[in-house]
Formats: sequence, structure tokens, C-alpha cells
Amino acid sequence: MLTFLLYTSFHLSRKPISIVKSELHKNCSAASELAAAGGAVAGSGGQEASFPSLHTEMECSWKPFDKSNYKQLLGAMDYSFLCAYAIGMYLSGIIGERLPIRLYLTVGMLSSGLFTCLFGLGYIYNIHSLGFYIFVQVANGLVQTTGWPSVVTCIGNWFGKGRRGLIMGLWNSHTSVGNILGSLIAGYWVSSNWGLSFIVPGLIIAAMGVICFLFLIEHPNDLKGIYTQNPSPGNSVSKGHLFYPSCVSAKSWNGANGHPKVYLQYKDNKKQNYDTELLLPRDAVCVPAQPVVVVKSESEPSAISFMGALRIPGVVEFSLCLLFAKLVSYTFLFWLPLYITKAAHLDAKKAGDLSTLFDVGGIVGGILAGVISDKLGKRASTCAVMLLLAAPTLYGFSMISQLGLGPTVGMLLICGGLVNGPYALITTAVSADLGTHKSLKGNARALSTVTAIIDGTGSVGAALGPLLAGVLSAGGWNQVFYMLMTADFLAL
Repeated sequence: MLTFLLYTSFHLSRKPISIVKSELHKNCSAASELAAAGGAVAGSGGQEASFPSLHTEMECSWKPFDKSNYKQLLGAMDYSFLCAYAIGMYLSGIIGERLPIRLYLTVGMLSSGLFTCLFGLGYIYNIHSLGFYIFVQVANGLVQTTGWPSVVTCIGNWFGKGRRGLIMGLWNSHTSVGNILGSLIAGYWVSSNWGLSFIVPGLIIAAMGVICFLFLIEHPNDLKGIYTQNPSPGNSVSKGHLFYPSCVSAKSWNGANGHPKVYLQYKDNKKQNYDTELLLPRDAVCVPAQPVVVVKSESEPSAISFMGALRIPGVVEFSLCLLFAKLVSYTFLFWLPLYITKAAHLDAKKAGDLSTLFDVGGIVGGILAGVISDKLGKRASTCAVMLLLAAPTLYGFSMISQLGLGPTVGMLLICGGLVNGPYALITTAVSADLGTHKSLKGNARALSTVTAIIDGTGSVGAALGPLLAGVLSAGGWNQVFYMLMTADFLAL
């Protein structure tokens, strides 16, 4: 549950930029017309016409996003974040394997909170430099890469392979929950003070970082360490480095050559088990005991290298599969509301609300993919079948979405399930399985690196998908859907 809340806060802090975009560049056409009309009236009265127009222009958009190329500038912020995230993910896993996960995740969340708040401070301190906002996005993209490998490693440590599909399918819904909460929080202040749309989520993820530091337990073995450090009184009697059960006491006499001999004296007032009662008399007796030296190796398995992780069977294959699957998913994330606006002739708010059904279908698809893969024990086959069904479904959606609202709702749910189902399964259960592959011979220090490689490769597709959709949409939406269907087939 804690890892669910932690990664929910990551997505919560990513969402404000998509909400605030409409405030950074408003629809200035209506404002310009009003300004022109006001100027004409003022001019007829013999007054200066330039002041109302200037005031309206200043109030309309936030510099430097008030120019005609605002789409490219806003897109540059998206791509700077996604590209930094994709590149940083490869490094994040390698670093995470060599540091305590709790500390690594805490530093990442505190840093992400700082840069998220920094973006909002641009409004408060009236900053209009594009370089400032690009820098904040790049830095935030890099530090946010600490999240996914860390939480997947933790969840993989706690749950066995047989239950990973179902549990991680449910757990992966944090993405949608974070997006919804981020939208609500950012939307509350977007019109009055969009700086708070970033500052409040930034403070939330920073607070969750403190909670992570105080309460996160990385591995079940850490609980055993707590109990062994605090043994219950009376459960054992310690003599030097030898530990004796509470049913015995230790006595020593000097033996030959000055070496002590240790005898275990069974106390008469302690109840013995059945086998002990058969072998020992009721009276107290001293039995010579041989010392047993338990040697604990101080050296732990070394963290796996980047090339070593690539050599794990299935890592390269699933990484490339996720590249194309995430390309499709993130194209829907960035372009679906606009497509619904054009195809179903809805306003922006209704199109945005309708697009959330794609995420709802994704939650259901992720859970179903996990359950099916657990039952069959074939995660690759589960992904392949869903991807194979997704391609024609995307084409059907492009046709049916023009027929009305009802068919669009149904196809959104189906497409969301088939597109996000394999995406969720690969980034969670499959990554955890490969990170604990039998070829590692019990070395558990590979899960973070494997997860980072797989999700980092997928993030490359996440950056390419919206870019290609923007280029192809100029020639018609059918070309975008052909690109998405091709990507699904390549993912196979």
C-alpha cells in the first residue's frame, strides 16, 4: 500500500503541466476581437486605443508561450521531460542497485518536489524565460526516474512469482489514480493562480518522500533483522558468541591444556519435548556440548552490470515490446482528447472527461492480464494475444468513433484494456520475473537494473509516439491509426 501511494504521488506531480497548458496560452482570438472593438469605441471617442489592446494581450497568455509557435514551445517541454526520463532511466537502475532503495527513493521524491515547486514559482516570481522551464522539466524528468525501479523492486521483494500478476495488476492502477488526483488539484487553481497547481503537488510528493524515509521496508528480511536485534527476554541465554535455548544453562570447567569445556545443564523445572524426555532423566544432568561456529559471509552478491542485465533471457525482447506498446499508450495519452473533439464534435472539457474511460479500461486490462498470466504461467503469450487483438480494435475505434457517443464509450474501454494491459504487465510482473531470473543464481541485486532497462526503452517509445502523431495528423487521423496498428504488430 505504501509503494502504491508513493508512486501515485509521482504521477500526481507529473499531471499539472497538461492542465496548465491551456492557461499558458489561452484562446486569444476572442480577447483580441473584444480588444479591437473596445479600441474602436475608444477611438471614436477621441481616446487612445492602444492601452486596452496592450492590457488584453498581457492578460491573455504567459510569455514566452504567447507567440504563434506556442505549440512547438509547449511540445518542447513535453519532449524535454520524456527524453530526460528515458535517458535517466537507464542510469537510475544501475545506481539504485548500489544504494539503499529507501534512501534512493527518498532523495528522488524530495528532489522531484523541489523542481515541481520551482516550475510553479515561475508564476509567482514572474519568470518568462523558456530556458528556465526547459531546465526544470529536464531536471524533473531525471529525478523522477528514481521512482519506478525502486517501487517495482520493493513490490517484487514482497510477493512471490505465483501472485505477481494479480497483485501487480491491481497495484499498477496507481498511474490512473495519480493522474486523476493531479488533474483535480491542478484544475482547482489553474484559473486563479496556476503556480499553486505545481506547488501543491510538489509539496505532496516531498511529504511522501519523508514518509518513505520513515516507514518503507524494502524486503521482508528487514523485518527479521528487527526481531533478531530485539530478542524477547528469557528466550535465550547468551554466553559470548554461543546461544543456548532457555531450557538449558551453560557451565564451564577448565579442561585439558587450559581449554574450557562447555556443558549444557538441563534444568529440572523446564518442560522438555517428548524426544528429550525419553533420552534424559528427570534430574538435572550436564551434557558435554561441542561448540558450533556459524560463519556469516560479510560480502553480498555484487550488483549486476548493464551488459549483464541485457544478457538475461527475455530482457531485450520485452524491452523492445514495451517500446512499441508504450508508444501506442502515450500517443493516446497526449492526443486522445483532441481526436475526440474532432471526431465526436465535443468541447474540450467533455472530450477530456470522455478520454478518462481509456484509463478505466487500462485498469481492468492490467488486472485481467495479471490474472490470466498467473493462471497460465505464460506472461509472453498473454501479452502477445492482447497486442494481436489491439491492432484491429484500434482500426475499429477509428471507424466507430465517428458514429456517435455510445459506440465511442464502448470502444474506448476495450481499446484501453487491450493497449494498457500488456503495458502494465511488462512494466510490473514481467520486470519482476526477469529481475529474479534463475540465471542470476539467487542474486537479488538485478531487479532495479532490469526494471530500468525495460521501462527506459519503453520511455523512448513514449517520446516518439506523440511526436510522430503530431507530424502524421496533418495528413489525416487515419495515418495516425495506421502508425499505431503498425506499432502493435511490431510489439509482437
